[in-house]
Amino acid sequence: MAIEFGRIEDFIALAGEGKEIHAEVELKKQVVAQKVHPDETEDMKREIDMYLLIADYTFRVGKDVKPVFKVYMYGSSEESPDAAKVNKSIANARLKVDYQRMRDAKITFEEKYF
Repeated sequence: MAIEFGRIEDFIALAGEGKEIHAEVELKKQVVAQKVHPDETEDMKREIDMYLLIADYTFRVGKDVKPVFKVYMYGSSEESPDAAKVNKSIANARLKVDYQRMRDAKITFEEKYF
């Protein structure tokens, strides 16, 4: 069976059909540069350092392995430590929702948080 799926929902549906699915989760914070469109002022012509809180999932169905990644939150590298904590909390709350959906579908995995 060749897996053509690319979303967590696809594997939840497959598990609902009775397939045994295992998943691994790796979390990372990836720094990216967001380009700002030039506006009327000179200071707007620059890039802003941003970060993405990403979960890299590896789903295994029999011998088939499929990577899936999902962005759970983004923020500015220039934000305050308090704002960064709030963003991390939001990302973890979103992870918990996906983890619960995967557990309900009987997908086995180890929970990790940002």
